[in-house]
Amino acid sequence: MEIIRFADLKPEPWRNRGGVTRQLASQPKASSTPDGDWDWRVSIADVSKAGDFSPFPGMERMLTVVEGELLLLTVDGADHPLEKYRPFRFPGGAQTQGSLPTGDIRNLNVITRTGGFKGFTSIIELSKKRAKPIFEGQLGILLQGQATAGVGTQEPETLARYDAVVGSDVDTPDVLGRGFLAVVSIDPVVD
Repeated sequence: MEIIRFADLKPEPWRNRGGVTRQLASQPKASSTPDGDWDWRVSIADVSKAGDFSPFPGMERMLTVVEGELLLLTVDGADHPLEKYRPFRFPGGAQTQGSLPTGDIRNLNVITRTGGFKGFTSIIELSKKRAKPIFEGQLGILLQGQATAGVGTQEPETLARYDAVVGSDVDTPDVLGRGFLAVVSIDPVVD
């Protein structure tokens, strides 16, 4: 079982210097490619000032506010108020600005190469009695509360806020606890 510990991730400034992001996962791995030279990326960003979002032409974005109350996103001139835990999909190359009417926010970003991959984000409430399996092509990210992740009979590991469990179809990890989990799925597009 693989767990990506949020506390171990290095904050990196946005291309436009309007905030910082911590990358949870990408394909190919970020260490081997420059920013934007990947097929998909999952990251958590801190937004502390209003301004333009970095463009990602040829990509599709899914953004979910995970901390804070509201992000007012303007995409190609249309306003979209984004509330906590409500994923929103938009073109990565669109002219996009964000404003913070209720203060700083943190968001979960899923960016995929259009025509190659499709990203999905679901927010689920965890249960202490019914495990949530995390399958191949998925990440389970603890947004709030207390949870553990384990495989089979091995001792479960405690998750901290924003830790990500990497899915597997061989030894499928299960997440148990109380709180909210983002399940991010990255699916290859098949013609």
